[in-house]
Amino acid sequence: MSELVFSPLRLPGGAELPNRIAKAAMEEGMAIEGHLPGDQLIRLYEYWADSGCGMLLTGNVMVDHLAMTGPGGVALEADTPLEPFRRWAKAGQQHGAKMWMQINHPGRQVYAAMGGKALSPSDIALDLGKHSKLFPKPAPMTDSEIQDLIERFTITATRAAEAGFDGVQIHAAHGYLLSQFLSPLSNRRTDQWGGSLENRARLLLEVARSVRTALPENVAVSVKLNSADFQRGGFEPGEAREVVLMLAEIGVDLVELSGGSYESPAMQGRTADGRTLAREAYFLDFAKDIAQVSPIPIMTTGGVRRLAVAEKVLQEGVGVVGMGTALAFSPHLPKHWQTEASTSAQVLDVQWKDKTLAALATMAVVRRQLQRMGKGKAPKLKSSALWTLISDQLRSQRLTRRYRQRYANR
Repeated sequence: MSELVFSPLRLPGGAELPNRIAKAAMEEGMAIEGHLPGDQLIRLYEYWADSGCGMLLTGNVMVDHLAMTGPGGVALEADTPLEPFRRWAKAGQQHGAKMWMQINHPGRQVYAAMGGKALSPSDIALDLGKHSKLFPKPAPMTDSEIQDLIERFTITATRAAEAGFDGVQIHAAHGYLLSQFLSPLSNRRTDQWGGSLENRARLLLEVARSVRTALPENVAVSVKLNSADFQRGGFEPGEAREVVLMLAEIGVDLVELSGGSYESPAMQGRTADGRTLAREAYFLDFAKDIAQVSPIPIMTTGGVRRLAVAEKVLQEGVGVVGMGTALAFSPHLPKHWQTEASTSAQVLDVQWKDKTLAALATMAVVRRQLQRMGKGKAPKLKSSALWTLISDQLRSQRLTRRYRQRYANR
Protein backbone atom coordinates (compact mmCIF):
# COMPACT_ATOMS: atom_id res chain seq x y z
CA MET A 1 0.00 0.00 0.00
CA SER A 2 1.28 3.47 -0.83
CA GLU A 3 1.87 5.41 2.38
CA LEU A 4 1.71 8.73 0.55
CA VAL A 5 -1.58 8.06 -1.26
CA PHE A 6 -3.30 6.89 1.92
CA SER A 7 -1.83 9.48 4.26
CA PRO A 8 -4.09 12.23 5.71
CA LEU A 9 -3.99 15.84 4.52
CA ARG A 10 -4.70 18.79 6.80
CA LEU A 11 -6.12 21.77 4.93
CA PRO A 12 -5.26 25.40 5.74
CA GLY A 13 -8.57 26.03 7.51
CA GLY A 14 -8.10 23.05 9.82
CA ALA A 15 -10.25 20.42 8.12
CA GLU A 16 -8.53 17.10 7.45
CA LEU A 17 -8.95 14.58 4.63
CA PRO A 18 -8.37 10.93 5.65
CA ASN A 19 -6.31 10.28 2.52
CA ARG A 20 -5.23 11.93 -0.74
CA ILE A 21 -7.79 10.35 -3.10
CA ALA A 22 -10.99 12.20 -3.98
CA LYS A 23 -13.94 11.10 -6.03
CA ALA A 24 -14.20 14.04 -8.41
CA ALA A 25 -17.53 15.52 -9.45
CA MET A 26 -19.51 13.79 -12.17
CA GLU A 27 -22.95 15.07 -13.13
CA GLU A 28 -25.37 12.34 -12.12
CA GLY A 29 -28.62 13.67 -13.62
CA MET A 30 -30.57 11.58 -11.10
CA ALA A 31 -32.60 14.15 -9.15
CA ILE A 32 -36.23 13.49 -8.31
CA GLU A 33 -39.11 15.97 -8.63
CA GLY A 34 -38.16 19.35 -7.21
CA HIS A 35 -34.47 18.90 -8.13
CA LEU A 36 -33.90 16.94 -4.92
CA PRO A 37 -31.58 14.00 -4.18
CA GLY A 38 -33.71 10.87 -4.02
CA ASP A 39 -33.19 7.24 -3.06
CA GLN A 40 -31.18 6.31 -6.18
CA LEU A 41 -28.75 9.21 -5.82
CA ILE A 42 -28.31 8.46 -2.13
CA ARG A 43 -27.73 4.76 -2.87
CA LEU A 44 -25.04 5.73 -5.39
CA TYR A 45 -23.12 7.62 -2.71
CA GLU A 46 -23.54 4.73 -0.28
CA TYR A 47 -21.74 2.72 -2.98
CA TRP A 48 -18.90 5.24 -3.15
CA ALA A 49 -18.74 5.72 0.64
CA ASP A 50 -16.99 2.35 0.78
CA SER A 51 -14.71 3.16 -2.17
CA GLY A 52 -11.58 3.92 -0.17
CA CYS A 53 -11.65 7.62 -1.17
CA GLY A 54 -10.88 10.15 1.52
CA MET A 55 -13.33 12.68 0.06
CA LEU A 56 -16.39 12.50 -2.17
CA LEU A 57 -17.42 15.45 -4.32
CA THR A 58 -21.01 15.54 -5.51
CA GLY A 59 -21.95 16.26 -9.08
CA ASN A 60 -22.73 19.93 -9.61
CA VAL A 61 -25.58 21.31 -7.52
CA MET A 62 -27.14 24.36 -9.12
CA VAL A 63 -27.63 27.65 -7.32
CA ASP A 64 -30.66 28.51 -9.50
CA HIS A 65 -33.31 26.00 -10.61
CA LEU A 66 -33.98 28.15 -13.69
CA ALA A 67 -30.39 27.71 -14.85
CA MET A 68 -29.63 24.00 -15.04
CA THR A 69 -27.14 21.97 -17.08
CA GLY A 70 -29.78 19.28 -17.46
CA PRO A 71 -33.36 18.51 -16.39
CA GLY A 72 -32.25 15.76 -13.97
CA GLY A 73 -29.92 18.01 -12.01
CA VAL A 74 -30.00 18.88 -8.31
CA ALA A 75 -30.59 22.45 -7.12
CA LEU A 76 -30.27 23.89 -3.61
CA GLU A 77 -31.79 27.31 -2.97
CA ALA A 78 -33.07 29.35 -0.05
CA ASP A 79 -36.43 27.55 0.16
CA THR A 80 -35.31 24.02 -0.81
CA PRO A 81 -36.19 21.25 1.73
CA LEU A 82 -32.98 20.19 3.51
CA GLU A 83 -33.85 16.71 4.75
CA PRO A 84 -32.98 14.97 1.41
CA PHE A 85 -29.62 16.74 1.48
CA ARG A 86 -28.98 15.61 5.06
CA ARG A 87 -29.56 12.01 3.93
CA TRP A 88 -27.22 12.56 0.98
CA ALA A 89 -24.43 13.92 3.19
CA LYS A 90 -24.73 11.05 5.68
CA ALA A 91 -24.69 8.47 2.89
CA GLY A 92 -21.27 9.59 1.73
CA GLN A 93 -19.84 9.96 5.24
CA GLN A 94 -20.79 6.57 6.67
CA HIS A 95 -17.32 4.98 6.24
CA GLY A 96 -15.30 8.01 7.24
CA ALA A 97 -14.96 9.87 3.93
CA LYS A 98 -15.56 13.61 3.83
CA MET A 99 -18.52 14.71 1.73
CA TRP A 100 -18.24 17.97 -0.23
CA MET A 101 -20.88 19.59 -2.41
CA GLN A 102 -19.92 21.11 -5.75
CA ILE A 103 -21.98 24.25 -6.43
CA ASN A 104 -22.40 25.75 -9.87
CA HIS A 105 -24.18 27.96 -12.40
CA PRO A 106 -23.99 26.95 -16.10
CA GLY A 107 -24.15 30.43 -17.62
CA ARG A 108 -24.38 30.01 -21.39
CA GLN A 109 -23.90 26.22 -21.16
CA VAL A 110 -27.62 25.58 -20.64
CA TYR A 111 -29.42 23.66 -23.36
CA ALA A 112 -31.82 25.69 -25.49
CA ALA A 113 -34.47 22.99 -25.06
CA MET A 114 -34.56 23.70 -21.32
CA GLY A 115 -35.89 27.21 -21.86
CA GLY A 116 -34.20 28.57 -18.73
CA LYS A 117 -31.86 31.48 -18.11
CA ALA A 118 -28.87 31.71 -20.44
CA LEU A 119 -26.54 34.27 -18.87
CA SER A 120 -22.92 35.10 -19.54
CA PRO A 121 -20.52 38.01 -19.17
CA SER A 122 -21.06 38.85 -22.87
CA ASP A 123 -23.53 37.89 -25.60
CA ILE A 124 -21.22 35.31 -27.18
CA ALA A 125 -22.82 31.97 -28.00
CA LEU A 126 -21.10 28.60 -27.85
CA ASP A 127 -19.37 27.60 -31.07
CA LEU A 128 -19.95 23.89 -31.59
CA GLY A 129 -20.11 23.95 -35.37
CA LYS A 130 -23.22 22.22 -36.64
CA HIS A 131 -24.30 21.52 -33.04
CA SER A 132 -24.22 25.18 -31.96
CA LYS A 133 -28.02 25.47 -32.01
CA LEU A 134 -28.19 23.15 -29.01
CA PHE A 135 -27.37 26.24 -26.91
CA PRO A 136 -28.98 29.70 -27.02
CA LYS A 137 -27.21 33.01 -27.39
CA PRO A 138 -26.75 34.29 -23.84
CA ALA A 139 -27.65 37.70 -22.46
CA PRO A 140 -24.87 39.77 -20.89
CA MET A 141 -25.32 39.94 -17.13
CA THR A 142 -26.34 43.19 -15.46
CA ASP A 143 -24.75 44.37 -12.21
CA SER A 144 -27.88 43.34 -10.29
CA GLU A 145 -27.74 39.86 -11.81
CA ILE A 146 -24.09 39.58 -10.81
CA GLN A 147 -24.90 40.55 -7.22
CA ASP A 148 -27.79 38.07 -7.20
CA LEU A 149 -25.39 35.36 -8.39
CA ILE A 150 -22.95 36.04 -5.54
CA GLU A 151 -25.82 35.80 -3.06
CA ARG A 152 -27.08 32.57 -4.62
CA PHE A 153 -23.68 30.86 -4.34
CA THR A 154 -23.48 31.97 -0.70
CA ILE A 155 -26.97 30.72 0.14
CA THR A 156 -26.33 27.33 -1.48
CA ALA A 157 -23.02 26.98 0.37
CA THR A 158 -24.47 27.86 3.77
CA ARG A 159 -27.40 25.49 3.30
CA ALA A 160 -24.99 22.71 2.28
CA ALA A 161 -23.11 23.23 5.55
CA GLU A 162 -26.40 23.24 7.45
CA ALA A 163 -27.27 19.90 5.83
CA GLY A 164 -24.03 18.40 7.15
CA PHE A 165 -21.66 18.57 4.18
CA ASP A 166 -18.01 18.87 5.19
CA GLY A 167 -17.12 21.30 2.43
CA VAL A 168 -18.19 23.00 -0.78
CA GLN A 169 -16.48 23.37 -4.12
CA ILE A 170 -17.19 26.44 -6.24
CA HIS A 171 -17.13 25.36 -9.90
CA ALA A 172 -15.13 27.84 -11.97
CA ALA A 173 -13.95 25.45 -14.68
CA HIS A 174 -15.22 23.58 -17.77
CA GLY A 175 -16.77 26.64 -19.38
CA TYR A 176 -19.48 27.22 -16.76
CA LEU A 177 -20.42 30.75 -15.71
CA LEU A 178 -17.52 31.66 -13.42
CA SER A 179 -15.15 30.16 -15.98
CA GLN A 180 -16.82 32.27 -18.67
CA PHE A 181 -15.92 35.39 -16.73
CA LEU A 182 -12.29 34.23 -16.49
CA SER A 183 -11.94 33.51 -20.20
CA PRO A 184 -11.14 36.29 -22.72
CA LEU A 185 -13.06 34.26 -25.31
CA SER A 186 -16.40 34.65 -23.55
CA ASN A 187 -15.76 37.79 -21.50
CA ARG A 188 -15.59 40.91 -23.68
CA ARG A 189 -16.78 43.31 -21.00
CA THR A 190 -15.22 46.74 -20.56
CA ASP A 191 -16.43 47.37 -16.99
CA GLN A 192 -14.98 46.18 -13.67
CA TRP A 193 -15.88 42.57 -14.54
CA GLY A 194 -13.87 42.32 -17.78
CA GLY A 195 -10.61 43.17 -19.50
CA SER A 196 -7.61 42.58 -17.22
CA LEU A 197 -7.14 39.30 -15.38
CA GLU A 198 -7.85 41.12 -12.13
CA ASN A 199 -11.23 42.17 -13.48
CA ARG A 200 -12.05 38.83 -15.10
CA ALA A 201 -11.26 37.06 -11.81
CA ARG A 202 -13.26 39.54 -9.75
CA LEU A 203 -16.53 37.58 -9.78
CA LEU A 204 -14.89 34.31 -8.73
CA LEU A 205 -13.03 36.10 -5.93
CA GLU A 206 -16.20 37.85 -4.74
CA VAL A 207 -18.08 34.54 -4.70
CA ALA A 208 -15.26 32.71 -2.89
CA ARG A 209 -14.82 35.52 -0.35
CA SER A 210 -18.55 35.66 0.38
CA VAL A 211 -18.78 31.88 0.79
CA ARG A 212 -15.68 31.68 2.98
CA THR A 213 -16.98 34.45 5.24
CA ALA A 214 -20.39 32.80 5.59
CA LEU A 215 -19.15 29.30 6.49
CA PRO A 216 -17.64 28.01 9.74
CA GLU A 217 -13.86 27.52 9.61
CA ASN A 218 -14.19 23.74 9.86
CA VAL A 219 -16.23 23.62 6.61
CA ALA A 220 -13.79 23.53 3.71
CA VAL A 221 -14.07 25.88 0.75
CA SER A 222 -12.60 24.71 -2.54
CA VAL A 223 -12.54 26.04 -6.09
CA LYS A 224 -12.41 24.06 -9.32
CA LEU A 225 -10.38 26.00 -11.85
CA ASN A 226 -9.27 25.45 -15.43
CA SER A 227 -5.52 25.10 -15.84
CA ALA A 228 -6.31 26.33 -19.36
CA ASP A 229 -9.28 26.61 -21.72
CA PHE A 230 -7.32 24.70 -24.39
CA GLN A 231 -8.62 27.12 -27.01
CA ARG A 232 -6.53 29.70 -28.81
CA GLY A 233 -6.91 33.07 -27.08
CA GLY A 234 -8.47 31.54 -23.98
CA PHE A 235 -7.59 31.35 -20.29
CA GLU A 236 -3.97 30.19 -19.97
CA PRO A 237 -1.80 28.40 -17.35
CA GLY A 238 0.02 31.58 -16.33
CA GLU A 239 -3.33 33.18 -15.53
CA ALA A 240 -4.45 30.09 -13.60
CA ARG A 241 -1.34 30.40 -11.47
CA GLU A 242 -2.14 34.03 -10.65
CA VAL A 243 -5.76 33.22 -9.79
CA VAL A 244 -4.66 30.44 -7.42
CA LEU A 245 -2.50 32.95 -5.54
CA MET A 246 -5.46 35.34 -5.35
CA LEU A 247 -7.68 32.57 -3.95
CA ALA A 248 -5.09 31.66 -1.32
CA GLU A 249 -5.24 35.20 0.06
CA ILE A 250 -8.95 34.90 0.89
CA GLY A 251 -8.77 31.57 2.72
CA VAL A 252 -9.64 28.96 0.11
CA ASP A 253 -8.58 25.50 1.35
CA LEU A 254 -8.00 23.63 -1.92
CA VAL A 255 -7.94 24.32 -5.66
CA GLU A 256 -8.75 21.53 -8.10
CA LEU A 257 -7.14 22.03 -11.51
CA SER A 258 -8.86 20.67 -14.58
CA GLY A 259 -9.36 22.11 -18.06
CA GLY A 260 -11.56 22.62 -21.09
CA SER A 261 -15.21 23.35 -21.77
CA TYR A 262 -18.07 22.11 -23.95
CA GLU A 263 -16.20 23.64 -26.90
CA SER A 264 -12.91 21.96 -25.98
CA PRO A 265 -13.54 18.89 -23.77
CA ALA A 266 -10.02 18.58 -22.34
CA MET A 267 -11.54 17.00 -19.21
CA GLN A 268 -12.20 14.01 -21.49
CA GLY A 269 -8.69 14.13 -22.95
CA ARG A 270 -9.60 16.12 -26.09
CA THR A 271 -8.52 19.68 -26.88
CA ALA A 272 -9.60 22.24 -29.48
CA ASP A 273 -6.21 23.93 -29.85
CA GLY A 274 -4.17 20.85 -30.69
CA ARG A 275 -2.28 20.64 -27.40
CA THR A 276 -1.51 17.06 -26.44
CA LEU A 277 -2.52 15.88 -22.99
CA ALA A 278 -0.94 13.03 -21.04
CA ARG A 279 -2.60 9.65 -21.44
CA GLU A 280 -3.29 9.61 -17.70
CA ALA A 281 -3.30 12.51 -15.22
CA TYR A 282 -4.11 14.89 -18.10
CA PHE A 283 -3.29 18.12 -16.27
CA LEU A 284 -0.32 17.04 -14.14
CA ASP A 285 2.24 19.18 -15.97
CA PHE A 286 0.13 22.27 -15.29
CA ALA A 287 -0.73 21.27 -11.72
CA LYS A 288 2.83 20.55 -10.60
CA ASP A 289 4.04 23.94 -11.82
CA ILE A 290 1.28 25.72 -9.90
CA ALA A 291 1.74 23.50 -6.83
CA GLN A 292 5.35 24.68 -6.57
CA VAL A 293 4.24 28.25 -5.86
CA SER A 294 0.82 27.71 -4.28
CA PRO A 295 0.50 28.16 -0.51
CA ILE A 296 -2.62 25.98 -0.56
CA PRO A 297 -2.95 22.34 -1.65
CA ILE A 298 -3.65 21.58 -5.29
CA MET A 299 -5.84 18.75 -6.56
CA THR A 300 -5.83 17.54 -10.14
CA THR A 301 -8.33 15.32 -11.90
CA GLY A 302 -8.30 13.70 -15.33
CA GLY A 303 -7.64 10.16 -16.50
CA VAL A 304 -6.10 8.57 -13.37
CA ARG A 305 -6.74 4.81 -13.36
CA ARG A 306 -3.68 3.27 -11.69
CA LEU A 307 -2.06 3.52 -8.27
CA ALA A 308 1.36 4.15 -9.83
CA VAL A 309 -0.04 7.23 -11.59
CA ALA A 310 -1.70 8.47 -8.40
CA GLU A 311 1.65 8.12 -6.61
CA LYS A 312 3.41 10.05 -9.37
CA VAL A 313 0.89 12.89 -9.10
CA LEU A 314 1.54 13.24 -5.37
CA GLN A 315 5.31 12.91 -5.76
CA GLU A 316 5.19 15.96 -8.06
CA GLY A 317 3.90 18.05 -5.17
CA VAL A 318 0.16 17.87 -5.85
CA GLY A 319 -1.84 17.39 -2.66
CA VAL A 320 -4.91 15.41 -3.79
CA VAL A 321 -5.59 13.03 -6.68
CA GLY A 322 -9.06 13.36 -8.17
CA MET A 323 -10.70 10.43 -9.94
CA GLY A 324 -13.93 10.54 -11.92
CA THR A 325 -14.61 8.17 -14.79
CA ALA A 326 -12.48 5.41 -13.26
CA LEU A 327 -14.79 5.35 -10.23
CA ALA A 328 -17.85 5.14 -12.46
CA PHE A 329 -16.59 1.82 -13.84
CA SER A 330 -14.61 0.60 -10.81
CA PRO A 331 -16.28 2.24 -7.79
CA HIS A 332 -14.09 0.56 -5.16
CA LEU A 333 -10.77 1.03 -6.95
CA PRO A 334 -8.87 2.84 -4.13
CA LYS A 335 -10.00 0.17 -1.67
CA HIS A 336 -8.67 -2.54 -4.01
CA TRP A 337 -5.34 -0.70 -4.21
CA GLN A 338 -4.85 -1.28 -0.49
CA THR A 339 -4.56 -5.03 -1.06
CA GLU A 340 -3.65 -5.30 -4.76
CA ALA A 341 -1.58 -2.37 -5.99
CA SER A 342 -1.63 -3.46 -9.63
CA THR A 343 -5.43 -3.18 -9.98
CA SER A 344 -6.48 -0.67 -12.64
CA ALA A 345 -9.79 0.62 -13.97
CA GLN A 346 -11.04 -0.32 -17.42
CA VAL A 347 -13.19 2.39 -18.95
CA LEU A 348 -15.11 2.73 -22.20
CA ASP A 349 -13.35 5.28 -24.39
CA VAL A 350 -15.55 6.81 -27.11
CA GLN A 351 -13.46 7.86 -30.12
CA TRP A 352 -15.73 9.25 -32.84
CA LYS A 353 -14.83 11.79 -35.52
CA ASP A 354 -17.61 14.10 -34.38
CA LYS A 355 -16.04 15.52 -31.19
CA THR A 356 -19.30 16.95 -29.86
CA LEU A 357 -21.18 13.66 -30.23
CA ALA A 358 -18.20 11.78 -28.77
CA ALA A 359 -18.26 14.04 -25.71
CA LEU A 360 -22.03 13.59 -25.31
CA ALA A 361 -21.69 9.82 -25.68
CA THR A 362 -18.88 9.69 -23.11
CA MET A 363 -21.02 11.54 -20.58
CA ALA A 364 -23.99 9.28 -21.37
CA VAL A 365 -21.95 6.12 -20.85
CA VAL A 366 -20.68 7.41 -17.50
CA ARG A 367 -24.19 8.40 -16.39
CA ARG A 368 -25.43 4.92 -17.28
CA GLN A 369 -22.97 3.41 -14.80
CA LEU A 370 -24.07 5.84 -12.09
CA GLN A 371 -27.71 4.98 -12.73
CA ARG A 372 -26.93 1.27 -12.49
CA MET A 373 -25.23 1.74 -9.12
CA GLY A 374 -28.14 3.88 -7.96
CA LYS A 375 -30.37 0.86 -8.65
CA GLY A 376 -28.06 -1.44 -6.72
CA LYS A 377 -26.42 -2.95 -9.82
CA ALA A 378 -22.75 -3.19 -10.69
CA PRO A 379 -21.30 -1.03 -13.49
CA LYS A 380 -21.26 -2.56 -16.95
CA LEU A 381 -18.09 -2.05 -19.00
CA LYS A 382 -19.37 -3.47 -22.26
CA SER A 383 -21.95 -0.84 -23.17
CA SER A 384 -22.82 0.31 -26.67
CA ALA A 385 -21.90 3.99 -26.81
CA LEU A 386 -24.37 4.65 -29.64
CA TRP A 387 -27.30 2.92 -27.96
CA THR A 388 -26.44 4.51 -24.61
CA LEU A 389 -26.35 7.98 -26.21
CA ILE A 390 -29.74 7.42 -27.89
CA SER A 391 -31.27 6.17 -24.63
CA ASP A 392 -29.78 9.06 -22.71
CA GLN A 393 -31.14 11.60 -25.18
CA LEU A 394 -34.63 10.06 -25.02
CA ARG A 395 -34.51 10.15 -21.21
CA SER A 396 -33.35 13.76 -21.31
CA GLN A 397 -36.20 14.71 -23.64
CA ARG A 398 -38.75 13.21 -21.22
CA LEU A 399 -37.23 15.04 -18.26
CA THR A 400 -36.99 18.27 -20.26
CA ARG A 401 -40.71 18.16 -21.09
CA ARG A 402 -41.45 17.72 -17.38
CA TYR A 403 -39.13 20.60 -16.52
CA ARG A 404 -40.66 22.97 -19.08
CA GLN A 405 -44.20 22.11 -18.01
CA ARG A 406 -43.34 22.81 -14.39
CA TYR A 407 -41.81 26.22 -15.08
CA ALA A 408 -43.88 27.28 -18.09
CA ASN A 409 -45.44 30.17 -16.19
CA ARG A 410 -42.23 31.54 -14.64
